[in-house]
Amino acid sequence: MRDYLVFQLYGTMASWGTIAVGESRHSDASPSKSAVMGIVAAALGIPRSDDAVHRQLCVSYGFGVKVISAGTLMRDYHTTQAPPKQKKVIHHTRRDELKGGKLGTTLSSREYRCDNFAIIALWALGTVQPYSLEELVHALACPKYTLYLGRKSCPLGLPLQARVLKADTLKNALDAQVFDSKVNELFLPKARVRYCWEDVNGLGIEAGMKPDQQIQRHDICLSRKRWQFESRAEHVHFGKEG
Repeated sequence: MRDYLVFQLYGTMASWGTIAVGESRHSDASPSKSAVMGIVAAALGIPRSDDAVHRQLCVSYGFGVKVISAGTLMRDYHTTQAPPKQKKVIHHTRRDELKGGKLGTTLSSREYRCDNFAIIALWALGTVQPYSLEELVHALACPKYTLYLGRKSCPLGLPLQARVLKADTLKNALDAQVFDSKVNELFLPKARVRYCWEDVNGLGIEAGMKPDQQIQRHDICLSRKRWQFESRAEHVHFGKEG
């Protein structure tokens, strides 16, 4: 038996960033580890500038996801305006930027997932972690900073309902019916769920269950300030269609 921290992520809009190339900002169908640990860090009140703590969070906990609904893909043609960077010139507010003179325009295409719904499981790696699972539960229930699903324009659609439970396997933890939301009942009858997990110390999702594929995801935080991430292997197993 192992202790798992489980919670749900649902929103009318979510954006799980992948490698950004040029003007395109794509979204994956499942939450990334960096995004989830960013939610945890925000709940704990850890500023984005504290690279060492963000890195420690990412490597101290194992990560698994059950994607119940990948959601509908939506693309947004996005424009932003900002003044050119100048030495010794600091803009403290958006009003300062707009008053700063000539503005440059950046065009981009951004992807979002509508009605994305997933169950997250975290577990402790090793014997020493910066926070216990119970402390993470309390932080997610009473977050210090506002939580959102990948972008500030994507608020939570449901309470996280974080809790710690004991389970024989990661799959049992992800399958545990511990949430009282109606979204689960809405999606499950017609969903083909997807399980995604990192193979840490040989821990599979369930004894005898082999992954259908292995992918590389660049979502281990190196520096939040510089938006640098390293890759990890993620196993994927597709469940039966409902």
